[in-house]
Amino acid sequence: MDARQLSHTMLTELRKRGVASVQDGQSPEVVSSALGINRATMYGWLARYRCGGWSALDAQKRGGRKPKLDGKAMRWVYMTVTQKNPLQLQFTFALWSAKMVGQLIEQRFGVKLSKASVCRLLNQLGLTPQRPVWRAYQQHPEAVQKWLDEEYPRIRRLARKSKATIFFGDEAGVRSDHHAGTTWAIRGKTPVVSSTGARFGLNLISAVSAQGELRFMTVNCRVGAKVFIDFLKRLLHNSERTIFLIVDGHPAHKAKVVSKFVKSTQGRLQLFILPPYSPELNPDERVWNDLKNNAVGRQRIDSPKQLLKAVISHLRFVQKTPHRVRAYFQNETTKYAA
Repeated sequence: MDARQLSHTMLTELRKRGVASVQDGQSPEVVSSALGINRATMYGWLARYRCGGWSALDAQKRGGRKPKLDGKAMRWVYMTVTQKNPLQLQFTFALWSAKMVGQLIEQRFGVKLSKASVCRLLNQLGLTPQRPVWRAYQQHPEAVQKWLDEEYPRIRRLARKSKATIFFGDEAGVRSDHHAGTTWAIRGKTPVVSSTGARFGLNLISAVSAQGELRFMTVNCRVGAKVFIDFLKRLLHNSERTIFLIVDGHPAHKAKVVSKFVKSTQGRLQLFILPPYSPELNPDERVWNDLKNNAVGRQRIDSPKQLLKAVISHLRFVQKTPHRVRAYFQNETTKYAA
């Protein structure tokens, strides 16, 4: 598109539409392509807006203070933050912070910006602070993609044919000294949360289905093959349907005694294994996140008995609210199983 052939009114509207789209979260690269303009032009508009606000996008307006960062610099910042890991640039922390971005800008362009100014800059580029999804570096993307494209659809078809219920299972441990959330305190003084020095914990096994079912069991010992079999027996108890249970590759799940027990059920129970190092694919992981952050982590736990009571109380509450369980299947990485 040759913007010189547009009227001032149309050009102004085009500029504002482009900048607004980026601020709504669209990539500058995508917006420039959609509007039919050069991407350098898009970053130039963003630089204008950053310097003078919406009025700076007026096609009739001329002059004004030259922006500290031009369109080329804005594009460099965007590409660096979205495509590079801070560790690649000799930082010791793997997550981008406004302070780190400000340091890069000063090193690259000799422009020193305050933290607030850097935050505004990133917001104007359509970037927002977000909690990242952690993945193990040992994970094989090809195996994950094969699970999503081939293996799980095959399991789902088999479940429909067998009239089976698909559960996702997992084990976890909770500790008495886990804390979540924030607390009010004097500005500048980090608060100290007091708790008993005698730390203790509790191990659990659970399984969830996309229909909103939750089954769980608490144990005071390590979760090995024998404990896992006990949980499988509970899962089968009074179940009128065949059960397909999907779990990770924990040694207890692959033990010979477990395979022998599964075979003894004569098809009433089948086990399937998730790809290695892929906990984000398991909706049951959300149970532990919910339990630790919304129950145990928000209470003062002084005894093992109190910990057990808090855990069972919250999980029974979750059992009685199927929509909460179904929500575990609506995360970006688990909705494939919904």
